[in-house]
Amino acid sequence: MRDFLPERMILRNWVAHQLRTTFESFGFEPLDTPAVEYADTLKGKYGEEADKLIYSFQDRGGREVGLRYDLTVPFARVVATNPELPRPFKRYQLAPVWRAERPQKGRYREFWQCDVDIAGTTSPLADAECLMVVAAAFERLAFKRYTIKINDRRLLTALAASLGVHGEAALGLFRSLDKLDKIGEAGVRDELATRGIAVPIADDLFHFMALGGDLGRMESYFAVRGTNDAAAAGIEALRTIDEALQASGVGRDFYAFDPSMVRGLDYYTGPISETSVEEPRIGSLAGGGRYDTLIGMLSGRDVPATGVALGFERILDVIEELGLQPGGLTRTVSEVLVTIFSQETLGESLALARDFRAVGVRAELALTGDRLPNQLRYASRRGIAVAAIVGPDERAASEVVLRDMASGEQTRLPRALAADELVRRRPGQT
Repeated sequence: MRDFLPERMILRNWVAHQLRTTFESFGFEPLDTPAVEYADTLKGKYGEEADKLIYSFQDRGGREVGLRYDLTVPFARVVATNPELPRPFKRYQLAPVWRAERPQKGRYREFWQCDVDIAGTTSPLADAECLMVVAAAFERLAFKRYTIKINDRRLLTALAASLGVHGEAALGLFRSLDKLDKIGEAGVRDELATRGIAVPIADDLFHFMALGGDLGRMESYFAVRGTNDAAAAGIEALRTIDEALQASGVGRDFYAFDPSMVRGLDYYTGPISETSVEEPRIGSLAGGGRYDTLIGMLSGRDVPATGVALGFERILDVIEELGLQPGGLTRTVSEVLVTIFSQETLGESLALARDFRAVGVRAELALTGDRLPNQLRYASRRGIAVAAIVGPDERAASEVVLRDMASGEQTRLPRALAADELVRRRPGQT
């Protein structure tokens, strides 16, 4: 859990603005939920390993509660308790979540997630739209090399059934396979053995993995083993997603079908995805999928839903490591420091700051009462681009001096034109 000083917060706020703009361009609407949920709302939804990471405790009223682990289960609770919401219901949320993780690069105990979710439709177009949002967000953030891996949990379920693995044993198989990137094939085989999965079953499992993302070959794999409705539905959904992504302009360079991709949470029921960048090697930046039974676990009435979460902290790490910050982003929110030449000119300085703010210029007033050189040094240390000076001569002539803090150049102009001049100097203005 970390503190964020102003310079870091300015970048965080900029990234959050880019994401909100992207989400709203697809028609997703904002939603917020409490940081604390009842423990029984959170537990039993994610899987045995994830449940161990939930911060849970008893409050002063004796209630068992927990900090939210993600934004999906709270969203499911909102839909479950508000049946009058329009269907499909599309929402986005940017908010912190908490997990009792072992901290490492790109993994924290308190971090922000940025979710988009759609409840109330079974259409694979909804799954595809969530992936379009990821692609659009990464394009907006100038990410050039990333891959969205796509699979369908119904294919994994059908695969487990074809291998004779069912129920909790199948969930255990998925949890082991989900570690393939971390521990490799040998490590997965060892873990499957500890779960009681026989070697021939593991061999068949990795034979299927070797098919790669070829939908036709996967379809043939299940066909020779007899008709499987779940597998057929999964492959059809992936084909629809493929067509929708291509039609929307998301090139095949940016996504691939991956039969080994599992997603560790137990509530997924259909298409799933994970997105990562090639550099830096930091893990997944986004992930999600379809969860058609989760809302029903909270309300007794199943409502189909799908969504994706973008990892805000890792996105920031990538932006900083690759130097993708926008050129016009400053170290401070203040655009101008309005200096105070003397007590006699204080009224003019206060009025000038008011005039700047009235036209949208972010104006900070010097508050220390220091001599003018010290005020200018303060502006320089803060990274404030311009200092506005009104001394006795300027007051008498109704003028203002604008000092460029980078170059030291000073411009004297009528006070009535000072605010327009600052607007003109903004990056991107002419």
